[in-house]
Amino acid sequence: MRIRSLRLSIAVMAAAVAATTATTGVASADIDFGSSGSSSGSSGEMVITLVRHAESLGNTSGLIDTKVPGPDLTSRGRTQADNLAIQLADKNYDCAFASNMVRTEQTAAPTVAKQDLSLDIQPGFREIEAGQYEGTPEAQAMSGYLQAPIKWLSGDLNARIPGSIDGNEFDGRVDQALLDVQRRGCANPVIFSHGGTIMFWSMMNADNADKSKLGTDPMRNGGRVVLEGSPQKGWTIVEWVGHPDLG
Repeated sequence: MRIRSLRLSIAVMAAAVAATTATTGVASADIDFGSSGSSSGSSGEMVITLVRHAESLGNTSGLIDTKVPGPDLTSRGRTQADNLAIQLADKNYDCAFASNMVRTEQTAAPTVAKQDLSLDIQPGFREIEAGQYEGTPEAQAMSGYLQAPIKWLSGDLNARIPGSIDGNEFDGRVDQALLDVQRRGCANPVIFSHGGTIMFWSMMNADNADKSKLGTDPMRNGGRVVLEGSPQKGWTIVEWVGHPDLG
């Protein structure tokens, strides 16, 4: 997660993890992510792939940018999206979704075209709204934007980002979006979303979540998390690709 190419910098996230693990006692050695698997075939069981968008003009600005529709991808981001489509070519997704933000839709386009899928827009997968911290420097996120989300990881879902949402609202929004994906009969969907949304929701919901990865292996542009399970039974992380080689 480079300072200029990531919404949440490594330095900021590492500090956040130090605070989180101090209260939750999460240890990286206790987690086994395994390798990417396939659906168990049970009714309602899914394998979901959450993909962070490629580099956007918002990333290179160094400012927190969560407003809809948001900025376009950079030229580098478009190259990353093309390379991502090649990396995901053998995954045999049956559905594709993106948030209602331009950067996720543009990132999804090459993968959707390569796998002959249609792209459904699902606002529930959008970035965590920054509220009063919109447009502030990413370097100041630990003292502002991230304070409430870090508390969510410790179980305080009532913590609210000023001018924005609390943990219950964030978690419920993503959960409802996944229920919609399930209702459409998707067993192996690819979902193009955002770094904060992917990391915090995964850490809040996976039974084997390693919260230290927020600092040691955060989601770079084009990174992905693969989870098995269902909205009813819960989720297990089976693959975490924080450092994709996309150019």
